[in-house]
Amino acid sequence: MPDTSVTSNNWLPAEVATFIARHEARYGAMPLLALDGELDRLVTDHERLVDCDCINLYAGTNIPNPRATALLGSTLGSRPNLGAPGAKYNKGMVHAEQLEIMLSMLLKKLFKADFVEHRVGSGSLANLYAYMATCKPGDAIMAFSDAAAGHPTHHEIGAAGLYGLKVHEVPFDTAKMDVNVDALRDVAKRIRPRLIIVAGSMCLFPYNVAAVRAVADEIGAYVLYDAAHMGGLIAGGAFQRPLVEGAHLMTGSTYKSFGGPPSGVVLTNSPELAEKLDKIAFPGLTANFDLSRTAAMIVAVMDLLEFGSTYAKACVANAQALAIALDKIGIAVFKPSGRDQFTTSQHVALDARSYGGGNAASARIEPANILFTSIGLPLPAMPGDANGIRIGTQEITRWGFKPTDMADIAALIARVLVKGELAASVRPDAMALRHRFQDIHFIRKGAV
Repeated sequence: MPDTSVTSNNWLPAEVATFIARHEARYGAMPLLALDGELDRLVTDHERLVDCDCINLYAGTNIPNPRATALLGSTLGSRPNLGAPGAKYNKGMVHAEQLEIMLSMLLKKLFKADFVEHRVGSGSLANLYAYMATCKPGDAIMAFSDAAAGHPTHHEIGAAGLYGLKVHEVPFDTAKMDVNVDALRDVAKRIRPRLIIVAGSMCLFPYNVAAVRAVADEIGAYVLYDAAHMGGLIAGGAFQRPLVEGAHLMTGSTYKSFGGPPSGVVLTNSPELAEKLDKIAFPGLTANFDLSRTAAMIVAVMDLLEFGSTYAKACVANAQALAIALDKIGIAVFKPSGRDQFTTSQHVALDARSYGGGNAASARIEPANILFTSIGLPLPAMPGDANGIRIGTQEITRWGFKPTDMADIAALIARVLVKGELAASVRPDAMALRHRFQDIHFIRKGAV
């Protein structure tokens, strides 16, 4: 048998290998009964920390509708599910296969799209689907850089590189945090990319998708809009409509601002691309997929159909209020020189250079039960760390926080990052603030 011990994983950072080895040794010494107890403890402690005791400003998460969470635990997800509705290879799917039809119909209604592929395990895999539908290995593509918040799946370290694509940078106007269209046209005519990717891991302002599409049409390229973070705001009409504005494809995650289970989706108005995506899904990469996620996604989509507009506007209002409150209290909020606002989305960016870097600052404030993470910004780089911090308001919005509560959050952050208080001394006050918000908002209660 191959050696699967931690010591063989020489590619892991030393601190990661040590962490894994320490816990592996502890678990290896436990009998099964003790492991049962440890399993329950870890799940319970995680849910208490993240769902109840933390002010969660991490841009890549959300609290789902409890009804969706319950559906994820159904036996739907443990059953094989092969083929199209109405023509399943495995039998006994007469009821469950209708869920796929329901979800497709609702997603097309929500995003005003002609075609949808939802049999996708994640937003990252959705990007791979898009690459396979539009490109061949060896083709050139263009994507946002790390400094413009491009996602690793757009780059050679991720799905794009693993599929064999040659990645070039989309010229970026840092003053407006948007595509530099004139420079894009010049570079695209020289490189002749097959695909141009817009958006990524942080979107402070809408992008000029129509102008990118015009450039793409000149050279025969496709446009992909990565809505991993923006699905909920796009659905609620509070950001932009990428497919209407010219994107051939829109990919996304179904948690984050979307508020559903971890999964992915690809949308298009092109029958040609839709047919390719269908064949990539089955009999290609996905084949069998988790129908419990399909059921949970139906709940999330219905939530957005009913409350998406008010929810999306609330996310933006909270982000704008939080940015102003942070700036007023002395936090280095990032604002592009060509914009008169910090943000028009659920995202807020902080200049992390004076706080030791984005990763360092996130780790320092985590014991205060305040969660956020790092991001690259178009600022001078920091050796060994990211130069930015990324905040998202989607989860606190769903917990009922309002713009009038943002000054309280800003004050807690400032106590650690500006005043230098120990995070542990701030934690009781952060928990007290968080415990004031116990109900999940912008969700349907289910059938009557």
